[in-house]
Amino acid sequence: MTTAEQTTEHGRDLESREKRGLALLGLPTFGLALSITVVSTYVPTVARQFTGSTTVIGVLVGGEGLAALFLPVLAGSWSDRLRTPIGGRLPFIIAGVPVAAAALVAMGLVRSLGAMAIAVGVFFIGYFIAYEPYRALYPDLVPDEVAGQAQSTQAVWRGAGTGVALLGGGLLLSIGTELPFVAGAIIVASSCAAFVLLSVRRGIEQRDPSGDTVRETLSKLREMLVHERPLRAFFFANALWELALAALKTFVILWLTRGLGVTLAEAALVVGATALFILGGAAISGKLADKFGRRRIMLIAMLVFGFGLIIPTVTTFKPVLVAAVPFISFGGGVLLSLPYALLQPLMPERHHGALTGYYSASRGIGVMLGPLLAGAAISAFKTTFSSTQGYSATWAVCSAAILLSVPLLLRMGDEADKADQSE
Repeated sequence: MTTAEQTTEHGRDLESREKRGLALLGLPTFGLALSITVVSTYVPTVARQFTGSTTVIGVLVGGEGLAALFLPVLAGSWSDRLRTPIGGRLPFIIAGVPVAAAALVAMGLVRSLGAMAIAVGVFFIGYFIAYEPYRALYPDLVPDEVAGQAQSTQAVWRGAGTGVALLGGGLLLSIGTELPFVAGAIIVASSCAAFVLLSVRRGIEQRDPSGDTVRETLSKLREMLVHERPLRAFFFANALWELALAALKTFVILWLTRGLGVTLAEAALVVGATALFILGGAAISGKLADKFGRRRIMLIAMLVFGFGLIIPTVTTFKPVLVAAVPFISFGGGVLLSLPYALLQPLMPERHHGALTGYYSASRGIGVMLGPLLAGAAISAFKTTFSSTQGYSATWAVCSAAILLSVPLLLRMGDEADKADQSE
Protein backbone atom coordinates (compact mmCIF):
# COMPACT_ATOMS: atom_id res chain seq x y z
CA MET A 1 0.00 0.00 0.00
CA THR A 2 1.40 3.43 -0.91
CA THR A 3 1.69 6.37 1.41
CA ALA A 4 -1.08 8.10 -0.49
CA GLU A 5 -3.28 5.03 -0.26
CA GLN A 6 -2.71 4.81 3.50
CA THR A 7 -3.67 8.43 3.77
CA THR A 8 -6.88 7.97 1.84
CA GLU A 9 -8.11 5.40 4.31
CA HIS A 10 -8.67 8.45 6.53
CA GLY A 11 -9.78 10.68 3.66
CA ARG A 12 -12.93 12.70 4.08
CA ASP A 13 -14.97 15.35 2.35
CA LEU A 14 -14.16 18.96 3.04
CA GLU A 15 -16.43 20.96 5.33
CA SER A 16 -17.84 24.29 4.13
CA ARG A 17 -15.51 26.19 6.45
CA GLU A 18 -12.51 24.28 5.09
CA LYS A 19 -13.55 24.96 1.50
CA ARG A 20 -13.68 28.69 2.23
CA GLY A 21 -10.30 28.52 3.92
CA LEU A 22 -8.74 26.68 0.99
CA ALA A 23 -10.27 29.15 -1.46
CA LEU A 24 -8.58 31.98 0.44
CA LEU A 25 -5.32 30.06 0.77
CA GLY A 26 -5.20 29.50 -2.98
CA LEU A 27 -5.82 33.14 -3.95
CA PRO A 28 -2.15 34.14 -4.33
CA THR A 29 -1.64 31.14 -6.58
CA PHE A 30 -3.90 32.78 -9.16
CA GLY A 31 -1.78 35.92 -9.38
CA LEU A 32 1.57 34.16 -9.10
CA ALA A 33 0.66 31.55 -11.73
CA LEU A 34 -0.63 34.25 -14.06
CA SER A 35 2.56 36.28 -13.66
CA ILE A 36 4.95 33.37 -14.22
CA THR A 37 2.94 32.26 -17.26
CA VAL A 38 3.12 35.74 -18.75
CA VAL A 39 6.90 35.64 -18.33
CA SER A 40 7.50 32.09 -19.59
CA THR A 41 5.07 32.36 -22.52
CA TYR A 42 5.31 35.94 -23.77
CA VAL A 43 8.89 36.88 -22.99
CA PRO A 44 9.99 34.39 -25.71
CA THR A 45 7.55 35.99 -28.17
CA VAL A 46 8.80 39.50 -27.38
CA ALA A 47 12.44 38.35 -27.30
CA ARG A 48 12.11 37.24 -30.91
CA GLN A 49 12.37 40.95 -31.72
CA PHE A 50 15.89 40.98 -30.24
CA THR A 51 17.25 37.54 -31.24
CA GLY A 52 16.39 34.78 -33.67
CA SER A 53 18.03 32.05 -31.59
CA THR A 54 15.64 29.67 -29.84
CA THR A 55 18.57 28.51 -27.68
CA VAL A 56 19.13 32.06 -26.41
CA ILE A 57 15.42 32.35 -25.69
CA GLY A 58 15.57 29.06 -23.80
CA VAL A 59 18.47 30.34 -21.69
CA LEU A 60 16.59 33.57 -20.94
CA VAL A 61 13.46 31.85 -19.69
CA GLY A 62 15.46 29.05 -18.09
CA GLY A 63 16.90 31.63 -15.71
CA GLU A 64 13.92 30.79 -13.52
CA GLY A 65 15.52 27.43 -12.83
CA LEU A 66 18.83 29.01 -11.84
CA ALA A 67 17.09 31.24 -9.28
CA ALA A 68 15.06 28.26 -8.05
CA LEU A 69 18.21 26.32 -7.16
CA PHE A 70 19.04 28.49 -4.15
CA LEU A 71 16.47 31.22 -3.40
CA PRO A 72 13.55 28.93 -2.45
CA VAL A 73 15.60 26.95 0.08
CA LEU A 74 16.94 30.13 1.68
CA ALA A 75 13.56 31.87 1.80
CA GLY A 76 11.74 28.75 2.95
CA SER A 77 14.27 27.98 5.69
CA TRP A 78 14.24 31.55 6.92
CA SER A 79 10.45 31.58 7.04
CA ASP A 80 10.55 28.45 9.25
CA ARG A 81 12.21 30.42 12.05
CA LEU A 82 11.03 34.00 11.51
CA ARG A 83 8.90 35.46 14.32
CA THR A 84 6.63 38.44 13.59
CA PRO A 85 3.14 39.48 14.72
CA ILE A 86 1.80 38.08 11.43
CA GLY A 87 3.82 34.86 11.48
CA GLY A 88 6.85 33.77 9.52
CA ARG A 89 5.41 33.34 6.03
CA LEU A 90 3.40 36.49 5.24
CA PRO A 91 6.35 38.94 5.50
CA PHE A 92 8.01 37.22 2.56
CA ILE A 93 4.91 37.68 0.42
CA ILE A 94 4.84 41.35 1.39
CA ALA A 95 8.52 41.73 0.46
CA GLY A 96 8.66 39.68 -2.73
CA VAL A 97 5.48 40.50 -4.64
CA PRO A 98 6.17 44.24 -5.21
CA VAL A 99 9.59 43.36 -6.63
CA ALA A 100 8.05 40.83 -9.02
CA ALA A 101 5.30 43.26 -10.05
CA ALA A 102 7.76 46.08 -10.79
CA ALA A 103 9.91 43.74 -12.87
CA LEU A 104 6.87 42.67 -14.87
CA VAL A 105 6.13 46.26 -15.80
CA ALA A 106 9.76 46.73 -16.83
CA MET A 107 9.57 43.71 -19.16
CA GLY A 108 6.88 45.43 -21.17
CA LEU A 109 8.90 48.62 -21.52
CA VAL A 110 12.44 47.46 -22.31
CA ARG A 111 13.74 47.48 -25.85
CA SER A 112 16.88 45.32 -25.73
CA LEU A 113 17.78 41.74 -24.91
CA GLY A 114 20.11 42.76 -22.07
CA ALA A 115 17.49 44.90 -20.36
CA MET A 116 14.93 42.14 -20.78
CA ALA A 117 17.31 39.65 -19.15
CA ILE A 118 17.79 41.96 -16.14
CA ALA A 119 14.06 42.47 -15.74
CA VAL A 120 13.41 38.73 -15.97
CA GLY A 121 16.12 38.03 -13.37
CA VAL A 122 14.69 40.56 -10.91
CA PHE A 123 11.22 39.09 -11.41
CA PHE A 124 12.42 35.61 -10.48
CA ILE A 125 14.07 36.93 -7.32
CA GLY A 126 10.85 38.57 -6.14
CA TYR A 127 8.76 35.60 -7.24
CA PHE A 128 10.71 33.01 -5.26
CA ILE A 129 11.05 35.17 -2.17
CA ALA A 130 7.26 35.34 -2.07
CA TYR A 131 6.23 31.94 -3.36
CA GLU A 132 8.18 29.48 -1.25
CA PRO A 133 7.09 30.73 2.18
CA TYR A 134 3.56 31.05 0.81
CA ARG A 135 3.60 27.48 -0.46
CA ALA A 136 4.76 26.29 2.98
CA LEU A 137 1.43 27.49 4.39
CA TYR A 138 -0.18 24.39 2.87
CA PRO A 139 1.57 21.79 5.06
CA ASP A 140 1.32 24.29 7.94
CA LEU A 141 -2.45 24.55 7.75
CA VAL A 142 -3.87 21.63 5.79
CA PRO A 143 -4.35 18.15 7.35
CA ASP A 144 -2.72 15.38 5.35
CA GLU A 145 -5.98 13.46 4.85
CA VAL A 146 -7.31 16.26 2.62
CA ALA A 147 -3.98 17.30 1.11
CA GLY A 148 -4.98 15.99 -2.33
CA GLN A 149 -8.16 18.07 -2.34
CA ALA A 150 -6.22 21.07 -1.05
CA GLN A 151 -3.72 20.77 -3.87
CA SER A 152 -6.58 20.31 -6.32
CA THR A 153 -8.11 23.58 -5.09
CA GLN A 154 -4.76 25.28 -5.50
CA ALA A 155 -4.41 23.74 -8.94
CA VAL A 156 -7.76 25.21 -9.96
CA TRP A 157 -6.43 28.63 -8.97
CA ARG A 158 -3.20 27.89 -10.83
CA GLY A 159 -5.06 26.66 -13.88
CA ALA A 160 -7.29 29.71 -13.84
CA GLY A 161 -4.28 32.01 -13.62
CA THR A 162 -2.47 30.14 -16.35
CA GLY A 163 -5.55 30.09 -18.58
CA VAL A 164 -6.27 33.79 -18.15
CA ALA A 165 -2.62 34.58 -18.90
CA LEU A 166 -2.56 32.42 -22.03
CA LEU A 167 -5.86 33.69 -23.36
CA GLY A 168 -5.81 37.32 -22.24
CA GLY A 169 -2.07 37.76 -22.60
CA GLY A 170 -2.06 36.79 -26.24
CA LEU A 171 -4.93 39.11 -27.02
CA LEU A 172 -3.29 41.98 -25.13
CA LEU A 173 0.07 41.33 -26.78
CA SER A 174 -1.55 41.62 -30.20
CA ILE A 175 -2.61 45.15 -29.18
CA GLY A 176 0.55 46.34 -27.42
CA THR A 177 3.80 44.77 -26.21
CA GLU A 178 3.57 46.20 -22.72
CA LEU A 179 -0.07 45.33 -21.98
CA PRO A 180 0.17 41.68 -20.82
CA PHE A 181 3.07 42.52 -18.50
CA VAL A 182 1.37 45.54 -16.94
CA ALA A 183 -1.87 43.59 -16.51
CA GLY A 184 0.07 40.71 -14.92
CA ALA A 185 1.72 43.10 -12.47
CA ILE A 186 -1.62 44.55 -11.39
CA ILE A 187 -3.21 41.14 -10.92
CA VAL A 188 -0.37 39.54 -8.94
CA ALA A 189 -0.08 42.56 -6.67
CA SER A 190 -3.80 42.84 -6.01
CA SER A 191 -4.42 39.11 -5.44
CA CYS A 192 -1.53 38.77 -2.98
CA ALA A 193 -2.43 42.00 -1.20
CA ALA A 194 -6.00 40.78 -0.75
CA PHE A 195 -4.73 37.47 0.63
CA VAL A 196 -2.43 39.14 3.17
CA LEU A 197 -5.13 41.54 4.35
CA LEU A 198 -7.77 38.84 4.67
CA SER A 199 -5.33 36.46 6.36
CA VAL A 200 -4.38 39.04 8.97
CA ARG A 201 -8.03 39.87 9.52
CA ARG A 202 -9.03 36.20 9.88
CA GLY A 203 -6.01 35.44 12.03
CA ILE A 204 -4.67 32.44 10.10
CA GLU A 205 -2.97 30.17 12.60
CA GLN A 206 0.64 29.32 11.86
CA ARG A 207 2.94 26.75 13.41
CA ASP A 208 5.56 27.61 16.00
CA PRO A 209 8.81 28.70 14.37
CA SER A 210 11.74 26.33 14.15
CA GLY A 211 14.53 27.03 16.62
CA ASP A 212 17.23 26.06 14.13
CA THR A 213 19.30 28.59 12.26
CA VAL A 214 19.11 28.62 8.48
CA ARG A 215 22.52 26.92 8.33
CA GLU A 216 21.41 24.19 10.74
CA THR A 217 18.20 23.65 8.80
CA LEU A 218 20.09 23.35 5.51
CA SER A 219 22.51 20.90 7.10
CA LYS A 220 19.61 18.72 8.30
CA LEU A 221 18.02 18.99 4.87
CA ARG A 222 21.19 17.77 3.16
CA GLU A 223 21.37 14.88 5.60
CA MET A 224 17.76 13.91 4.88
CA LEU A 225 18.37 13.99 1.15
CA VAL A 226 21.40 11.74 1.47
CA HIS A 227 19.70 9.12 3.61
CA GLU A 228 16.04 9.23 2.55
CA ARG A 229 15.48 7.58 -0.82
CA PRO A 230 11.84 8.75 -1.25
CA LEU A 231 12.98 12.38 -1.22
CA ARG A 232 15.68 11.69 -3.81
CA ALA A 233 13.25 9.89 -6.09
CA PHE A 234 10.78 12.75 -5.78
CA PHE A 235 13.51 15.31 -6.49
CA PHE A 236 14.39 13.85 -9.88
CA ALA A 237 10.82 12.94 -10.85
CA ASN A 238 9.62 16.45 -10.08
CA ALA A 239 12.52 17.91 -12.05
CA LEU A 240 11.42 15.90 -15.10
CA TRP A 241 7.80 16.99 -14.70
CA GLU A 242 8.81 20.63 -14.49
CA LEU A 243 11.17 20.22 -17.44
CA ALA A 244 8.22 19.14 -19.59
CA LEU A 245 5.94 21.93 -18.38
CA ALA A 246 8.61 24.61 -18.78
CA ALA A 247 9.49 23.53 -22.31
CA LEU A 248 5.85 23.45 -23.28
CA LYS A 249 4.99 26.86 -21.82
CA THR A 250 8.01 28.46 -23.45
CA PHE A 251 7.42 27.30 -27.02
CA VAL A 252 3.72 26.42 -27.38
CA ILE A 253 2.79 29.87 -28.72
CA LEU A 254 5.70 29.82 -31.16
CA TRP A 255 4.71 26.27 -32.22
CA LEU A 256 1.24 27.56 -33.03
CA THR A 257 2.23 30.83 -34.69
CA ARG A 258 5.48 29.95 -36.47
CA GLY A 259 5.00 26.20 -36.73
CA LEU A 260 1.32 25.92 -37.65
CA GLY A 261 0.93 29.42 -39.05
CA VAL A 262 -1.98 30.67 -36.92
CA THR A 263 -2.23 34.28 -35.82
CA LEU A 264 -1.26 35.36 -32.31
CA ALA A 265 -4.89 36.06 -31.40
CA GLU A 266 -5.95 32.64 -32.72
CA ALA A 267 -3.11 30.99 -30.79
CA ALA A 268 -4.29 32.66 -27.60
CA LEU A 269 -7.82 31.36 -28.15
CA VAL A 270 -6.57 27.83 -28.84
CA VAL A 271 -4.38 27.75 -25.74
CA GLY A 272 -7.09 29.36 -23.64
CA ALA A 273 -9.61 26.71 -24.72
CA THR A 274 -7.10 23.97 -23.93
CA ALA A 275 -6.59 25.51 -20.50
CA LEU A 276 -10.25 24.82 -19.73
CA PHE A 277 -9.62 21.08 -20.14
CA ILE A 278 -6.52 21.38 -17.95
CA LEU A 279 -8.61 23.18 -15.34
CA GLY A 280 -11.12 20.32 -15.41
CA GLY A 281 -8.38 17.75 -14.87
CA ALA A 282 -6.96 19.77 -12.00
CA ALA A 283 -10.38 20.13 -10.39
CA ILE A 284 -11.09 16.40 -10.20
CA SER A 285 -7.58 15.07 -9.62
CA GLY A 286 -7.42 15.91 -5.92
CA LYS A 287 -10.67 14.14 -5.14
CA LEU A 288 -9.55 11.10 -7.14
CA ALA A 289 -6.16 11.12 -5.42
CA ASP A 290 -7.60 11.24 -1.92
CA LYS A 291 -9.98 8.41 -2.82
CA PHE A 292 -7.79 6.06 -4.87
CA GLY A 293 -4.25 7.12 -3.93
CA ARG A 294 -2.06 9.97 -5.13
CA ARG A 295 0.65 7.82 -6.64
CA ARG A 296 -1.87 5.67 -8.53
CA ILE A 297 -3.59 8.68 -10.10
CA MET A 298 -0.24 10.29 -10.92
CA LEU A 299 0.97 7.09 -12.58
CA ILE A 300 -2.10 6.78 -14.79
CA ALA A 301 -1.99 10.46 -15.68
CA MET A 302 1.73 10.43 -16.54
CA LEU A 303 1.32 7.47 -18.87
CA VAL A 304 -1.61 9.14 -20.63
CA PHE A 305 0.21 12.47 -20.72
CA GLY A 306 3.56 11.09 -21.86
CA PHE A 307 2.18 9.01 -24.71
CA GLY A 308 -0.33 11.71 -25.63
CA LEU A 309 2.48 14.21 -26.14
CA ILE A 310 3.84 12.02 -28.94
CA ILE A 311 0.84 12.89 -31.12
CA PRO A 312 1.70 16.56 -31.80
CA THR A 313 5.31 15.46 -32.28
CA VAL A 314 4.48 13.31 -35.31
CA THR A 315 1.49 15.04 -36.90
CA THR A 316 0.03 18.47 -37.64
CA PHE A 317 -3.29 17.04 -38.84
CA LYS A 318 -5.75 19.22 -36.95
CA PRO A 319 -8.55 16.66 -36.34
CA VAL A 320 -6.02 14.32 -34.70
CA LEU A 321 -4.60 17.16 -32.62
CA VAL A 322 -8.08 18.18 -31.47
CA ALA A 323 -8.88 14.58 -30.50
CA ALA A 324 -5.69 14.40 -28.42
CA VAL A 325 -6.39 17.58 -26.45
CA PRO A 326 -8.58 16.04 -23.69
CA PHE A 327 -6.03 13.31 -22.93
CA ILE A 328 -3.04 15.64 -22.91
CA SER A 329 -4.97 18.22 -20.89
CA PHE A 330 -6.02 15.69 -18.25
CA GLY A 331 -2.40 14.73 -17.68
CA GLY A 332 -1.40 18.37 -17.50
CA GLY A 333 -4.15 19.09 -14.97
CA VAL A 334 -3.02 16.25 -12.71
CA LEU A 335 0.58 17.43 -13.03
CA LEU A 336 -0.49 20.87 -11.80
CA SER A 337 -2.24 19.35 -8.79
CA LEU A 338 -0.53 16.39 -7.20
CA PRO A 339 3.28 16.59 -7.04
CA TYR A 340 3.33 18.74 -3.90
CA ALA A 341 0.68 16.51 -2.32
CA LEU A 342 3.02 13.56 -2.90
CA LEU A 343 5.81 15.37 -1.05
CA GLN A 344 3.72 16.66 1.85
CA PRO A 345 3.59 13.41 3.91
CA LEU A 346 7.39 13.19 3.72
CA MET A 347 7.95 16.64 5.26
CA PRO A 348 9.41 16.67 8.78
CA GLU A 349 7.52 18.79 11.30
CA ARG A 350 8.78 22.39 11.66
CA HIS A 351 10.80 22.22 8.44
CA HIS A 352 7.98 22.76 5.96
CA GLY A 353 9.59 25.89 4.57
CA ALA A 354 12.94 24.19 4.00
CA LEU A 355 11.39 21.22 2.19
CA THR A 356 9.16 23.55 0.22
CA GLY A 357 12.38 25.19 -0.90
CA TYR A 358 13.73 21.73 -1.72
CA TYR A 359 10.62 21.14 -3.85
CA SER A 360 11.31 24.32 -5.78
CA ALA A 361 14.99 23.51 -6.14
CA SER A 362 14.00 20.28 -7.88
CA ARG A 363 11.58 22.11 -10.13
CA GLY A 364 14.27 24.72 -10.70
CA ILE A 365 16.46 22.13 -12.41
CA GLY A 366 13.57 21.21 -14.69
CA VAL A 367 12.60 24.80 -15.38
CA MET A 368 16.19 25.62 -16.26
CA LEU A 369 16.72 22.62 -18.53
CA GLY A 370 13.28 22.51 -20.18
CA PRO A 371 13.48 25.69 -22.29
CA LEU A 372 17.17 25.10 -22.96
CA LEU A 373 16.74 21.52 -24.19
CA ALA A 374 13.62 22.33 -26.17
CA GLY A 375 15.27 25.35 -27.76
CA ALA A 376 18.31 23.27 -28.72
CA ALA A 377 16.07 20.49 -30.09
CA ILE A 378 14.13 22.97 -32.23
CA SER A 379 17.37 24.22 -33.75
CA ALA A 380 18.79 20.72 -34.21
CA PHE A 381 15.68 19.21 -35.81
CA LYS A 382 14.56 22.01 -38.11
CA THR A 383 15.07 19.74 -41.09
CA THR A 384 13.40 16.70 -39.50
CA PHE A 385 10.37 18.76 -38.49
CA SER A 386 10.55 21.15 -41.42
CA SER A 387 6.76 21.49 -41.67
CA THR A 388 6.74 23.30 -38.30
CA GLN A 389 10.21 24.94 -38.58
CA GLY A 390 11.44 22.49 -35.96
CA TYR A 391 8.99 23.48 -33.23
CA SER A 392 7.41 20.01 -33.06
CA ALA A 393 10.62 18.88 -31.38
CA THR A 394 9.31 20.60 -28.24
CA TRP A 395 6.68 17.91 -27.83
CA ALA A 396 9.27 15.14 -28.16
CA VAL A 397 11.32 16.66 -25.33
CA CYS A 398 8.21 16.92 -23.14
CA SER A 399 7.10 13.35 -23.85
CA ALA A 400 10.54 11.91 -23.09
CA ALA A 401 10.73 13.77 -19.77
CA ILE A 402 7.29 12.58 -18.62
CA LEU A 403 7.88 8.94 -19.55
CA LEU A 404 11.31 8.92 -17.91
CA SER A 405 9.67 10.04 -14.67
CA VAL A 406 7.44 6.95 -14.44
CA PRO A 407 10.08 4.57 -12.96
CA LEU A 408 10.99 7.23 -10.41
CA LEU A 409 7.33 7.67 -9.52
CA LEU A 410 6.99 3.94 -8.94
CA ARG A 411 10.12 3.84 -6.83
CA MET A 412 9.08 6.88 -4.84
CA GLY A 413 5.79 5.22 -3.95
CA ASP A 414 7.46 2.04 -2.74
CA GLU A 415 9.97 3.93 -0.65
CA ALA A 416 7.36 6.35 0.66
CA ASP A 417 5.50 3.35 2.10
CA LYS A 418 8.50 2.49 4.21
CA ALA A 419 9.03 6.11 5.29
CA ASP A 420 5.39 6.46 6.29
CA GLN A 421 5.37 3.18 8.21
CA SER A 422 8.46 4.18 10.15
CA GLU A 423 6.93 7.41 11.43
